[in-house]
Amino acid sequence: MALLSYEFMRRALMAAVLIAGIAPVLGVFLVIRRQSLMADTLSHVSLAGVALGFFLHINPTLTTVIVVVIAAVVLEYLRSIYKTYTEIATAILMSGGLALALILMKLSEGSSTLSMQSYLFGSIITITKEQVLLLAILFVISFIALLLFKKPMYVLTFDEETAHVDGLPTRFMSIVFNALTGVAIAVMIPIAGALLISAIMVLPAAISMRLGKSFNLVILISVFIGLIGMIGGLTTSFYMDTPPGATITLIFIVLFLIVSLLRRLFFHYKKKQRV
Repeated sequence: MALLSYEFMRRALMAAVLIAGIAPVLGVFLVIRRQSLMADTLSHVSLAGVALGFFLHINPTLTTVIVVVIAAVVLEYLRSIYKTYTEIATAILMSGGLALALILMKLSEGSSTLSMQSYLFGSIITITKEQVLLLAILFVISFIALLLFKKPMYVLTFDEETAHVDGLPTRFMSIVFNALTGVAIAVMIPIAGALLISAIMVLPAAISMRLGKSFNLVILISVFIGLIGMIGGLTTSFYMDTPPGATITLIFIVLFLIVSLLRRLFFHYKKKQRV
């Protein structure tokens, strides 16, 4: 294949495979916990981290990781204050993150505008070996965490009160999960784009939940769907010269529509069979 002859595409495809093993799994927990907007919130806050990196003239990935981890802790704190109105926490952080990003972008030199656009919409060309390595490390950490803490996270995800009664450190677990999600977003935005990273986390989970009948099967299907969407989106983006994040998102949406239609036709057929 022609695209494999380019080093930047080989890096992009490696990054896509690693993202497919990270984002959908986190997305499943986010969707079941009804925190889909948290990914969107942290992705918007990540823009402040990127802008801070350009403002301080240091690696934007480093500042983004620091900012989103702080935001993840603040998000959990605000969630504990507004237990009945948890969407208030996401609204505060999202608006605050965007406001800070805009101010820092204005204070930064104009030369950073083009670089900021690559973080906003994603760019295949800008992916570095260091970012692929970070994704690989994050993949290993996420995989180990899933193996070790899947059962307590399962309890926390479906019933936080039961988890608290069972003696689980629910607040600490939520903060760690939020922080891991934030770090994943910070590392993934160069390829997917901050504006669309939440879709890449949530859509595979939404599709897999319409297909899987058990928690483990939902996770496996979400990773498989993630692989199809990420690799298909990158390949299409390369040949059509379209933004990778937008292309990947549209492929996930098409897959969601196809699965929903086939599922409806299947149940309609089963219903007619019974009659």
